[in-house]
Amino acid sequence: MAMNDETLKTLVEYLNATLHYDASVRKPAERYLESFENNQGYSLLLLVAIESHQLPDAIRVAAAITFKNFVKRNWAVIEGDESRVPETDRDAVRARIIGLLLEAPDSVQKQLSEAISLIGRQDFPYKWPQLLPTLTAELSGNDMKRVTSCLRTAHALFKRYRHEMKSDQLWMEIKLVLDQFAAPLTELFRKLLEMAGPAAQSATADQLKYPFKSLVLVTKVFQSLNAQDLPEFFEDNMGIWMPGFLELLRLELPSLASDSEDEPGPMEQLKSSICDNVTMYAQKYDEEFHQYLEPFVGVVWNLLVNTGAQAKYDLLVSNAMNFLASVCERHQYKALFEQDGALRMICESVIVKNMIFRESDQEMFEDNPEEFARRDLEGSDVDTRRRSAADFVRGLCRFFESQVMAIFGTHIQQLLAEYSANPSGEWVKKDAVYCLVGALAKRGETAQFGATKTSELVDLNDFYAKHVRPELLDSDVNRAPVLKAGALKYVVSFRGHLPSASIIEAANASVTLLTAESVVVRNYAAHTMERLFMLKQNNAAVLTADHFDAGMVMTNLFAALEKTGTEESEYIMKAVMRSLTALVSKCAPFASQITLALTSKISKAAQNPSKPHYNHFMFESLCVLVKKVGPTAGVAQFEEACFPPFQEILQKDVVEFMPYAFQIMGMLLDMRPEHSGVPDAYNALLPFLLAPVLWERSGNVPALVRLLQAYFRVGGDAVAATHLSAILGVFQKLIASKLNDHYGFYLLNSIIEHVSYEKLSGQIITAILTVLFKRLMTARTVKFAKGLIIFCCLFVIKRGSATLVQELEKLQGGMFKMVIEKVFLRDVQKISDSHEKKICCVGIANLLADAVDNLGQELWPQLMTALVKLFELPEENDDDDDQFLDIEATSGYANAYSQLAFASRNDIDPTGVSDVKGHLVKCLSKVSASRPGVLPQLINPLEQEVKQFITSYASAAGITLA
Repeated sequence: MAMNDETLKTLVEYLNATLHYDASVRKPAERYLESFENNQGYSLLLLVAIESHQLPDAIRVAAAITFKNFVKRNWAVIEGDESRVPETDRDAVRARIIGLLLEAPDSVQKQLSEAISLIGRQDFPYKWPQLLPTLTAELSGNDMKRVTSCLRTAHALFKRYRHEMKSDQLWMEIKLVLDQFAAPLTELFRKLLEMAGPAAQSATADQLKYPFKSLVLVTKVFQSLNAQDLPEFFEDNMGIWMPGFLELLRLELPSLASDSEDEPGPMEQLKSSICDNVTMYAQKYDEEFHQYLEPFVGVVWNLLVNTGAQAKYDLLVSNAMNFLASVCERHQYKALFEQDGALRMICESVIVKNMIFRESDQEMFEDNPEEFARRDLEGSDVDTRRRSAADFVRGLCRFFESQVMAIFGTHIQQLLAEYSANPSGEWVKKDAVYCLVGALAKRGETAQFGATKTSELVDLNDFYAKHVRPELLDSDVNRAPVLKAGALKYVVSFRGHLPSASIIEAANASVTLLTAESVVVRNYAAHTMERLFMLKQNNAAVLTADHFDAGMVMTNLFAALEKTGTEESEYIMKAVMRSLTALVSKCAPFASQITLALTSKISKAAQNPSKPHYNHFMFESLCVLVKKVGPTAGVAQFEEACFPPFQEILQKDVVEFMPYAFQIMGMLLDMRPEHSGVPDAYNALLPFLLAPVLWERSGNVPALVRLLQAYFRVGGDAVAATHLSAILGVFQKLIASKLNDHYGFYLLNSIIEHVSYEKLSGQIITAILTVLFKRLMTARTVKFAKGLIIFCCLFVIKRGSATLVQELEKLQGGMFKMVIEKVFLRDVQKISDSHEKKICCVGIANLLADAVDNLGQELWPQLMTALVKLFELPEENDDDDDQFLDIEATSGYANAYSQLAFASRNDIDPTGVSDVKGHLVKCLSKVSASRPGVLPQLINPLEQEVKQFITSYASAAGITLA
């Protein structure tokens, strides 16, 4: 793009439009800007806008966000694909961005720091060696704003070390960072400690703002650099860091106290981060940290006792409890919790206090129900006080179960008595009991099964009958909504330990609770239904269609989706999906009404797709109906209902929904008889599906290939007659990509399977094989080799061994033997998918029968041995390095592809063979009959074990091999 005032003015206009509240204005502006992303100079023009002091801050922030998203979508280079960012632009961005970061306002810095971390993930350290020295040099400066900017960038760059999979490359990178960054970071920490010393007591908040922002970031960088292993440098300097952390935990600075009840200030953030660090050291580096631990226990203990209940302290309290929980689980520290009534003090002053439902919890329950559920049900990244308190209880129970049970037993009885005396005023006491009993009873849990192990000291069924069941069966669904939610959560948590009668009762109660006014109760009721439908005992579902009024279930679910607050609830839509799966036999009579309701929801969500999980379950629900009801009701009625919203999605370019629409259309088309012909509506759509812009979005690729496979299945010759050239262009693009080459093979295999050979003979097959072998020669991977083997075997099954040999030899003399020796024999045993394995077994057996002369005395025994091993031996591990590509990092414009489980393509066996070992024996018998005396000569060189297997196959098939 030309770098001039006119292009900058145009850019600013569209950046401004991306800030518009109206999606009809905002979305086109976003798409317009994205259309220029591959233009040279575009990224540099964004940097000019970010740097311009003449532009409003809102525009500069919009430019920074746009730049960050540009980097996220385009900076990574997918192997086999062209770079989307010119190398000159890359060099210019790397050269300018750090200087721009240091001078930008805070709001812009945050976006640029993230962009630098994304660039660094691809380019650091080898393509961007100057990054780290530039950041390090700033740490010794006196401009604390610039220091903070560098630390923010370092944090964004290094935080992936906390969760990255161990590898030699990672260790090398961390070592490089430690060698250059650890010492300056430690010196900066010393300097900041001095600034936080006595003089800080008289300093103003403005004077302390950047030093304490820097301290928070220093502690975060410290965690990242210590997360994988304890570096020697930090072990040697623990005498600086740990006393410093202890000093900061004790520090009180009134000038930095947060005025907000909800938002933590710098001191709360700093102490939270320090608690995170000492927890990490206590858990991972206990031997080295041991000498420092006891003082931290005392300081953190006092901090917990004296910290208020305001929401701004939540993360600090949670992290502090996590530290004590990690300590109490270690035998060597038992004595710390056994002295002077410590256990009782912890239970009463720390745990019970932090399990009481607070006013801030009530506000979140009513005003932000989605966030409440995310924290309470899903255990989100931001730990809650109650979750950490529950974890602390479980930690204490490891060595002090009987004492803890006795202490809490008294409290539980007292809390229940206070509730019974005043149910409407003291309901928080019963809610605390739910939390306490859950923490005391649970010893292990998973999202799939709930509590997997429970304490023998808690009678779960008795507690359900006395204290949970009354809430679930209460005729007033709107009374005490927090207790209703707690009762539902109890059922979900302990569903594997309750009798089936209680499960059935609770599930039907959940159907009724869907009508509650509380958003949280409706969501929890749906979540409970969904989890209980999944519950099995003795490998059989506990809940069946006979336990429900299916009409009421679906009525209440869809009515809940119309109520304010749950119009796009992922919990309710997931319950719709699961209910349809379980109750479909009873839902069939009103399937058309459900389909209409779902397609209406799709059309509405398409206006502004903002809830990815809700959207996914919405399309899955539609798939369930199509799959379960379509074969009997007829595919036409579903096409009639689905095509209008799908056409709207395609016309409006709703990129989030396109992969879903393509999958369901493929599913609908696959429900038609094979070779029955492509209906007119699908035919009209086909040119659009082959437009290159659709294939640029990696999220579309799997769904589009799945749809094209369906096209070939119902009308292969007709599709090939008019669109084969365009489809082969798609195939060539896919095969060239290491990320997508398997989809290229899926498409090619459908062509071989469903298009008559006359339409492929001549130059077409030669061109296809040329593309395949060029890729094999230039960028071989195990995945590609496996795909090539499967293709060759399918080709043999459909077109015959002689045809494969002929086509390969046309490319180059001796090519057939080379493919067998260099591809088949090397990688065939790495094929593990049962469907693909069967194709290979049948195809190779055919080659052994029909290509004896072509294989020769040397390759025939080797190929036979490889086939027997494929039958009998465990598959080799596929250690191909391209299997671990980061799909999110390399995906294009579209969101990452989401497979619809109920729209998956049924593997249709193209072999026509039921017994593959018997088929091999028949092939060998064919050789024996047609060429007397040849078979023994071929079998004699085989190892004895292989011969024995062949004999056993022949015996099982009742065939004698001469």
